Amino acid sequence: MTVIIDYGAGNLFSVKNALEHIGVQNEISSDPERIKVADRLILPGVGAFPDAMRMLDKANLTSVIKEQAGKKPLMGICLGMQMLFDKSSEFGLTDGLGLIPGSVELMKPEGLPIPHIGWNELEKNGSCPLLTEDKGEYVYFVHSFAAVTDSRYVAAYCDYGMKVPALVQNGLVFGCQFHPEKSGEIGLDILRRFNSL
Repeated sequence: MTVIIDYGAGNLFSVKNALEHIGVQNEISSDPERIKVADRLILPGVGAFPDAMRMLDKANLTSVIKEQAGKKPLMGICLGMQMLFDKSSEFGLTDGLGLIPGSVELMKPEGLPIPHIGWNELEKNGSCPLLTEDKGEYVYFVHSFAAVTDSRYVAAYCDYGMKVPALVQNGLVFGCQFHPEKSGEIGLDILRRFNSL
């Protein structure tokens, strides 16, 4: 069972629909007990980092996510990925979940607008169980902030006037800056691979 964590700031139903499309048993839940018994966790996110962290705290889910992250696969998507890091500078400095070392900063792509919206190619950076060795895999992004972290935590970058960490990993903790649920067959394959861990 994969639990999609509901804390009031997630793109829950598009993720749920994608999982159902690929035949993955899943549920949306804000219940810490359901999170504890899940085989895998997905942390979606849409909006601003400080608001999302406040909502996570208010739902009493911060500690249970930190506790479960080392025990089972966890995937953060978009803002959910950013929340995996130590902190973000969006609207002032806010602590994240601290599951991947690094921070989240406003993007400054050379000569390109933000937010970054659209399809970009994944540039692999080492092995990752969520990725194949294929080249030319494009995924869909919508974001203005990006992770700043050591390259050893970056499984894939994309190029948007700067190197943007697109897929990150620290042990069983994974983060997709892009939306796999909106990235066609490539995104569905990433979700399949995650749900086979």
